Amino acid sequence: MVSRSYSNLLELASGEPPSFGRMSGRIPRIMRVSGLISEVGSDSSESVHLDSSSSVQKDRFIIVANQLPIRAQRKSDSSKGWLFSWDETSLLLQLKDGLGDDEIEVIYVGCLKEEIQPNEQDEVSQILLESFRCVPTFLPPDLFSKYYHGFCKQQLWPLFHYMLPLSPDLGGRFNRSLWQAYVSVNKIFADRIMEVINPEDDFVWVHDYHLMVLPTFLRKRFNRVKLGFFLHSPFPSSEIYKTLPIREEILRALLNADLIGFHTFDYARHFLSCCSRMLGLSYESKRGYIGVEYYGRTVGIKILPVGIHMGQLEHVLSLKETETKVAELMKQYTDQGRIMLLGVDDMDIFKGISLKLLAMEQLLQQNPELQGKVVLVQIANPARGRGKDVKEVQAETYSTVKRINETFGKPGYEPVVFISEPLKFYERMAYYVVAECCLVTAVRDGMNLIPYEYVISRQGNEKLDKVLGLKSSTPKNSMLVVSEFIGCSPSLSGAIRVNPWNVDAVSDAMNCALEMAVPEKQLRHEKHYKYVSTHDVGYWARSFLMDLERTCRDHVRTRCWGIGFGLGFRVVALGPSFKKLLMENIVSAYRRTTRRAILLDYDGTLIPQCSMDKSPSSKCISILTSLCRDKNNMVFIVSARSREKLAEWFSPCEKLGIGAEHGYFLRMERDIEWETCLPVADCSWKQIAEPVMRLYTEATDGSTIEDKETTLLWCYEDADPDFGSCQAKELLDHLESVLANEPVTVKSGQNIVEVKPQGLSKGLVATRLLSTMQDKGVAPDFVLCIGDDRSDEDMFEVISSATSGPSIAAGAEVFACTVGKKPSKAKYYLDDTVEIVRLMQGLAAVSDQLVTSATQ
Repeated sequence: MVSRSYSNLLELASGEPPSFGRMSGRIPRIMRVSGLISEVGSDSSESVHLDSSSSVQKDRFIIVANQLPIRAQRKSDSSKGWLFSWDETSLLLQLKDGLGDDEIEVIYVGCLKEEIQPNEQDEVSQILLESFRCVPTFLPPDLFSKYYHGFCKQQLWPLFHYMLPLSPDLGGRFNRSLWQAYVSVNKIFADRIMEVINPEDDFVWVHDYHLMVLPTFLRKRFNRVKLGFFLHSPFPSSEIYKTLPIREEILRALLNADLIGFHTFDYARHFLSCCSRMLGLSYESKRGYIGVEYYGRTVGIKILPVGIHMGQLEHVLSLKETETKVAELMKQYTDQGRIMLLGVDDMDIFKGISLKLLAMEQLLQQNPELQGKVVLVQIANPARGRGKDVKEVQAETYSTVKRINETFGKPGYEPVVFISEPLKFYERMAYYVVAECCLVTAVRDGMNLIPYEYVISRQGNEKLDKVLGLKSSTPKNSMLVVSEFIGCSPSLSGAIRVNPWNVDAVSDAMNCALEMAVPEKQLRHEKHYKYVSTHDVGYWARSFLMDLERTCRDHVRTRCWGIGFGLGFRVVALGPSFKKLLMENIVSAYRRTTRRAILLDYDGTLIPQCSMDKSPSSKCISILTSLCRDKNNMVFIVSARSREKLAEWFSPCEKLGIGAEHGYFLRMERDIEWETCLPVADCSWKQIAEPVMRLYTEATDGSTIEDKETTLLWCYEDADPDFGSCQAKELLDHLESVLANEPVTVKSGQNIVEVKPQGLSKGLVATRLLSTMQDKGVAPDFVLCIGDDRSDEDMFEVISSATSGPSIAAGAEVFACTVGKKPSKAKYYLDDTVEIVRLMQGLAAVSDQLVTSATQ
């Protein structure tokens, strides 16, 4: 395969990423392209130019999916070889038309439906690359079977559609060898992408659950790769998803993308809940954009359902073949006094075909007057998977159809017309045009586009109006009965929404659709048509890629490096001035300085947040004692904890300074009286806040109240993370409302909501310590400040601003350090409390040496 490879690049160039031409402006509300879909000629101008030296640089997108939008057919004559053509029904091809050929170049990476022999693969690769801009991924048949029919269709697909493998016959039990095949195939896809990607400029868009771990392989090769992922299936609730044995591996792999797309808010909410419950990650919504902070990177969450290709549908509706088929169906049904109800579904266990048939049976039983008039035409597309469940669905469907037709049928009338042979696209569109109501009653489905296609077909055109015997000025009408459990349901507010499991309700909905007055049908159709025609596939594609460009904009301004092994790999992205605090550097600075200020947070810094025993260890006390023994040091513990508790814990450290309750209470040494950094607080507000907190504590299992002298804390560390977070937001709003006229501030932190006096922050302790040393004429030439959460950022800010003032000596060594790699006002980081303690132990050892040498 002749291509330019960028797989040997080690560093990515800096600079602003390319803009998207028209994409940087307003999203077009509609995409209309004449003709079926992009046609590719045989001249050389249509070949793929992977060399970026072209005089006109286009934005380039690599679209990756399990299957290429290509039809392949072996040549019928005696010569060897294949004939290839675009699959105009493929969403990926429609997506390309939506982006526009003039400004954006698209390369596809994926598999072919047909098996290509090894000796033909190079030739096929060359043809597809040059003529179709496609990079085929060839998989051995046994590997493909394990990956697709095994892991994808028998394990992921059922689970994502809420089927738990409670028995070997129900869904597929987790099989480690199938999972390994899935990972292997994702890696093969990554290798193919490496052959064509220019990591400095190209955007990669990965589609669907077949390639959920691909982002990890790509991110490992290029830390700054611009990578989007869109899930076209449902994402299950955390209760379902967490039964998956490799749940964390898939979550972490998805989080290696820059933008993750979902069809509905429910799917996105379930994903975010899984990230919270299984990885401890939280998300924020800023100016309408949802983001998950993951090791310094903000992973965007996109919620937008896919749309249909307006140009393609309008073209098919205008075909002569479509008119002929519509006339044929009118003669077969309408002219015979029949009313057509239509169902179009894949033959699989989740489409609810048998439940729909039961509802039809009940409709005819309860409404004898409809017998001989109403016909349900059920078009069954071939099953995409294979296995026992597909055979069971087929057997049940055929037997139900046979029973209904035998019970209610009569000469010239079959109440259910079951079509199992493949239909051409125009034939299906003709059925849409004639049907009075479309029934989409899947028990669980992703983004089902059948309702959208039906609405556009019912809008029709002038030629079809003549065939239907309608005046061009006649308002169109349509009726939809849709399941609550499909992705397009939220966008179809004029449809009759049903629970497909409730056969009575579906039957009633069918009857309601038949009896509804024409003016109301017209109003519902008008509402649907307005939405579907403006939110087409082009709108969806451009909106997604605009958000991907926005999310990746800061890539070039961050320093990235990878950590972790295998599927636990992730990239840490930090600002250019943010670096790890090295032991040798700080020890060297510590040795050559003589006026040192050290400020240390406690929880999450000297002890882990998850520690059950919150008291300091003997090792911690020993380290602090050694540091305080050095007369050149002023050491402070700054904590949100009460002064009584801190005084008790650190009583062995005679020279240790303590800032309690965020610094409201301050003590320079053990035997000195406590003082306050602010005027004595009036705590009468507690009589208002505490009853409110108690109300939320009673309603939130696992939450507690901590009443300190000047602050009040509501903690939900042991509560359900989703419910606790929800309650915390409510409590925050409630407290801000009732305490609006009180001299306090209400803040949320890690698993807490806190009320404290206005102006109180840990920065007060840092300010007081620096000013005290300055007053004594010993402005520090060494400052070390370490903390782990938002409250410590106030200390970092004070330290940073003081470097240009008189309270810190000129040329002083200043180290503001946060725990963990995350955005911070500190310029340094250490990974965890273990490294913090090791660092302090090293400094304590230096002090012990200096004290010993001074006394000799």
